[in-house]
Order: sequence, then C-alpha cells, then structure tokens
Amino acid sequence: MQTLSVIKQRREVTQFQPTPVPRDHIRALIEAGYYSVTGNNLPSREFVVVEDAATREALSRATPYMPWAKDAPLNLVIAGNPQVSKYWLQDATIAASNIWLVATELGLGAAWGAIHHAEDPVECARREQAVRDAVGIPAELRPVAVLGIGYAAAPPKEKEMYPLARVVHLHSWGRQVGNLTEV
Repeated sequence: MQTLSVIKQRREVTQFQPTPVPRDHIRALIEAGYYSVTGNNLPSREFVVVEDAATREALSRATPYMPWAKDAPLNLVIAGNPQVSKYWLQDATIAASNIWLVATELGLGAAWGAIHHAEDPVECARREQAVRDAVGIPAELRPVAVLGIGYAAAPPKEKEMYPLARVVHLHSWGRQVGNLTEV
C-alpha cells in the first residue's frame, strides 16, 4: 500500500473486535514508533504495550474520552522524555501518528487518546498521573497519548474534511490555490 493511500484511508475506530492483535503486528507497530522522526535525532519517546484487561480498563478512565481503551485488545502508551529532548512532545506525537498509519496498513483500527492537554495544566497533570498509575511510567517521562488498537467491529465513519483549496495557500496567506494545479 502506498503511504498517501494509507493516510487517506486512516479513520478513527472506537469499536473493536475482541480478537488479539498478532505479535508480528505489535512488533511492526512498535517499530513504526521507534523509527519515527525525532528532533535532533534524539530518542525522546518510549512505549508501553498493554494487553491486560485490567490495565486497559484503568487507562480507559484516564480521560472521559477514552472508553474505547478497555475494549481495544491492544493499548499503546506513548511517552516523551523532556530530559532527552526539548522536542519530546512533538517526537511522541509523530511516533503515535506513525503507529496509527502502520495499524491502518495492517488492517487494524485505532483510536487516539490525548493525555497531554496543553490548554489545561491541571487536567494534563491528572491525566498523566492516571496513566502513570496504570502502567508505572516514571515521573521524568510525560505520557502523551494512548492508542487503542484492534480489528474494527464496525466500519469507521467517513472523514469530514474541508476541501483542499480552503486550507492550502499559494506563496502567501489568503491566496487560494484552486484546483492545486498551480502547485
């Protein structure tokens, strides 16, 4: 599958079959995160693989928006290390995005649970602590996201997106590119 095709196909899946994710798929997902782009080429992101039902249940309570985590047969926690790189948040986010794309390529569905909450430091700290408590992440690491991964129980909804011409500007802000033939 071509990369752009995978990107266009990717959807959020929040209803999962109970079928476990095969080990070779888990390995591929982790490699997708491990080999992701990082600022200054520093390894500032780490991963926790969670298949245990009780731990998935605990993770599902980290935010009110992650009830799917308990039903996804695989949860991947992505954390950043500010002591390794000032780009820890971007690095962990890019890693999570790579994982999601590889999940799509493997025929798996995924959902994103935002743990880092830039707009509300109190909520961010609460979410991070809930994830730390669930999986034992040390204090120097910052949980960024939880991905719920598994086979979709139902076809995902189509993406609702603005037309490309609305969000792409040519040479300066406000100059629309029309049908993109100018690019």
